[in-house]
Amino acid sequence: MSYKTYETERLYLRPTQKEDAAFILELLNTPKWIQFIGDRNVHTEEDAANYIKERMLPQLERLGFSNYTVILKSDGTKIGTCGLYDREGLEGIDIGFAFLPAFEGQGFGYESSIKMKELAFNELAITTIRAITSKGNTASQKLLEKLGLVCTGTTILPDEDKELFVYQIDK
Repeated sequence: MSYKTYETERLYLRPTQKEDAAFILELLNTPKWIQFIGDRNVHTEEDAANYIKERMLPQLERLGFSNYTVILKSDGTKIGTCGLYDREGLEGIDIGFAFLPAFEGQGFGYESSIKMKELAFNELAITTIRAITSKGNTASQKLLEKLGLVCTGTTILPDEDKELFVYQIDK
C-alpha cells in the first residue's frame, strides 16, 4: 500500500520505511535520544531495519499514519522524525519528534509538528493530541507549548521507570 508524503515550506514528511535504517540507526543513537527517550538497543543497520519493521510499520499499516522521516527539500538530507503515535499506556494519539543535533534549533521541529497537528485535526479526524516528554527535556516542552499543548500531569509508561510530563491539545 502507498502512503502519503506531506510537504511544508522547507520539508518533506515521508512515512519511515526500511530503507531509512541507516538514518534511524544514527538518530536513535544521538546523545539526546538516549538521554530523553531512551536506549532502544538499536546498534546496527539490521537492528534499525527490524525496529522500523516491528515498531513503526505495523501502526502505519493499521492506522495509515505513524512515524515520518523529515527530509530537507533543498537537498534530500534526512534530518529527523516527526509523527503521530498510538502509544501503549497513553490514551489517544501522541505527537512526537526528534532531530539530528546539526538540525536542532532551526525551526524544523515546529514546522514538521505543526503539519502533523494539521494532519491529525483536519484529515484524520483526531480530536485530541497528547504528547509525553522527559521532565528534563525543556526544549521539547517549549516546542509542545508553542504548538498549543498544555501540560496536564504526569505518567509512567508500561515497562518504563521514568515519570514523564503529559501534554494535551483539543481541536
